[in-house]
Amino acid sequence: MLAIVLLARHRVRAGHPAPLRVSIADVGIAVGTAPWIGMILTPAGGASGVALVPFSDLADLAGAPWDEVFVQVGGNLLVFAALGALLPVRSRAMSSTARVAALAAAFSVMVEVLQYALRLGRFSSVDDVILNATGAAIFSLVTRRWWADRIPAGTVPR
Repeated sequence: MLAIVLLARHRVRAGHPAPLRVSIADVGIAVGTAPWIGMILTPAGGASGVALVPFSDLADLAGAPWDEVFVQVGGNLLVFAALGALLPVRSRAMSSTARVAALAAAFSVMVEVLQYALRLGRFSSVDDVILNATGAAIFSLVTRRWWADRIPAGTVPR
């Protein structure tokens, strides 16, 4: 809360047109995304490797217990959920689900490359990138009513 107040005060002084909304979005993105990235980049004792074939890891989950599937798929959908939900609210340039998904995919690729390059004992997979970007897109649609009015007239599908 203190960060939101301080950012908003700074933006008011700078003459920003929407200081509170942007401050809430900035802090929400950071608070909602940082713990997931911290968890993903924490060393684990598992096998390292790379899977570049789409949906191969997800297919391997077919015989796994439902709780493992829920954690794996649900967790990956939530990694960039805050980014997906709040980025279009924060920035007119990002008021598009496709742009949000593309940015989340780019960040996800960066995280997967870091996992591999830092040899954290984690498996880097294209499926994680797909699920991370999908989660961001889904959560951008959840907040669409707060940012859809900022899309140029006549281009919003009904």
